[in-house]
Amino acid sequence: MLRVIALLLLGVLVLPVQADQKAAWAALREGQALLLMRHTTAPGTGDPEGFRLGDCSTQRNLNDRGRREARRWGQLLRKRKVEQPRLYASSWCRAQDTALEMGFGAVETLPALDSFFSDPSSQAAQTAEMRKAIQQLPADRPVIMVSHQVNIQALTGVSPRNGEGVIIALPLSEPAKVLARIRQP
Repeated sequence: MLRVIALLLLGVLVLPVQADQKAAWAALREGQALLLMRHTTAPGTGDPEGFRLGDCSTQRNLNDRGRREARRWGQLLRKRKVEQPRLYASSWCRAQDTALEMGFGAVETLPALDSFFSDPSSQAAQTAEMRKAIQQLPADRPVIMVSHQVNIQALTGVSPRNGEGVIIALPLSEPAKVLARIRQP
């Protein structure tokens, strides 16, 4: 009897989550939400002393695992029927490479997605700039943005792991409404 009750409770708890995820994916496909994800695995924290944005050899970059994770994101998005997305990424090579490895084509650099990890005092201004950039996006097709943990947490309150994403409702509310948290595939 306890097993039956436990299974019923599990069904009650799991079904709404699945339904919420299904609705979030539909909103993404329809331009009523966007996917904001953290770059995939790039070992370490922050960037080496003296890194330069225009020079990937000075930055913390994706490893082979991170590249495989990004390709799995592309597979997941195709499976979920997210077609011809607009791809935006921060100026950091690990974010650019995550977006490129998904296999959807061109990636537009969006400085509003740039990390403020090394300058926490710029959080408010950077987050306001990201909000402004999101609000100005055309809604003609799905949008995927690749950024960094600090940026996503500042906007949504969610602290994502490497390669984790959140589907957030559009237009943005204050705070941003998270429709679903998507684990790294």
